[in-house]
Amino acid sequence: MTVLYKKIIGTTLLIVLIGIVIYNGIKPEDSSVNEVDVTGDTSVNGTAIVSPNGSQGLKVGEKAIDFTLETLDGKKVTLSDYLGKKVFINFWASWCGPCRVEMPDMEKFNQEFNEEVIVLAINATGSEFRLKDVENFLDQGNFSFTTLLDPGDEITEKYRIVNIPTTYFIGTDGTIQEKPHSGPMTYEFMVEMKDKIN
Repeated sequence: MTVLYKKIIGTTLLIVLIGIVIYNGIKPEDSSVNEVDVTGDTSVNGTAIVSPNGSQGLKVGEKAIDFTLETLDGKKVTLSDYLGKKVFINFWASWCGPCRVEMPDMEKFNQEFNEEVIVLAINATGSEFRLKDVENFLDQGNFSFTTLLDPGDEITEKYRIVNIPTTYFIGTDGTIQEKPHSGPMTYEFMVEMKDKIN
């Protein structure tokens, strides 16, 4: 009797698990979100969920939202301290493949233009599995641009980030001067954006 009872329980559990797998594998025809490739590089795996109307982020001409965040070593950095400088604000995460692709180009850009443009790389820390993953990735890359932690993703939310990487281009007047860029940036694109904002 117990063997029969165990078989019935096991079969029932198996049927429930198969049902869950099938249910999760079916996408509704009228989905409220769109999955799009944001890598720009077909050799890199990575997608993001974006809103159905395509709107995201703050608009060109808006004042950049001020913030104060900390670096890994606890140094506080405030955006408004850079008024009068061009600033790129890049939102990223260590688990994000496209983010990893653009980081070496960001480093090259920072090495060459750090007197003219401040690069602030805001880590969406609330989405990370462990802070150690962020530390390890930054150590391996030996990146010199300023990396900030957003542990509650408060700034990420204020800037209305719906996919990463996303970069904002702030002019010397403290306003957003170009449309935010979703997806990885190349060195050449960063130079182009540096020359477009003033």
